[in-house]
Amino acid sequence: MFDWFSKPDPKEEQRQVDRQLRKAGRDIERDRRLLEREEKKLELEIKKNAKDGNKEACKVLALQLVRLRKQKNNTYAANSKIQGIGIQNKMMSANAKLAESMGVAGRSMAEMNRILKPEQIAANVNAFGRESMKMNMTDEMINDTLDDILTESGDEEESDNIITQVLDEIGIEIGGKMAAAPTPERGAIGGTSKDKGLTDEDIEAHLAKLKAL
Repeated sequence: MFDWFSKPDPKEEQRQVDRQLRKAGRDIERDRRLLEREEKKLELEIKKNAKDGNKEACKVLALQLVRLRKQKNNTYAANSKIQGIGIQNKMMSANAKLAESMGVAGRSMAEMNRILKPEQIAANVNAFGRESMKMNMTDEMINDTLDDILTESGDEEESDNIITQVLDEIGIEIGGKMAAAPTPERGAIGGTSKDKGLTDEDIEAHLAKLKAL
C-alpha cells in the first residue's frame, strides 16, 4: 500500500527517472528502425513507378519519403534530448550528494566546535600566558631579594677600606725609606737582574694604579 505521508527517497526517485529515460530512448530507437524500413520500401516503390513511367505516383511517394525522413531526423533530435536530460539528471544527483556531504561535514564541524569550545580554549591559553608572565616576574623578584639578603653591602665597602689603608701604609713606609736607600747597581740582586731600581715616581704610580683597582 502506498503511503501518502512518507517522504520520497531521492535515490529511488533518481533510479525511477533513469528507468523512464532509458525506456523512452528504447521506444525512439524502435520507432526509428520502423521508419528506416518504411524508407526503404518507399525508395523501392519510387524506383518501380519510375521504371513504369508513372510520374504522378513517383511525386506522391517522393513527398511521403521527404516527410518520413524528416520524422526520422526528429527521432535523432529527440534521442539526443533524452540523453541530455539523463546526463543532467545524473549531475543533479551528484550535486545533491555533494550538498548532503557538505551538510554532514558542517554538522560535524559544529559539533566539534561545541565540544571543543574554542572561546574557552582561547581563554585558557590567555590565562596560561598571564600566569606564566606572573611566575617569571615573581621568580625575578625572589632572586633579587635573595641576592640583597645574602650579599652584605658593608662587606665590600669595608674590604675596599682595608685595601686602601694597607696601600697607604706601604706607601708611607716605602716613601720614608727610599730617600736613604742606595740605588742598587745593575745586576746586583742575585747577580741576575738587569733592571734599574724603582724610583719614587715609579712607586707612586704603582700605588695609584693599585688604588684605582
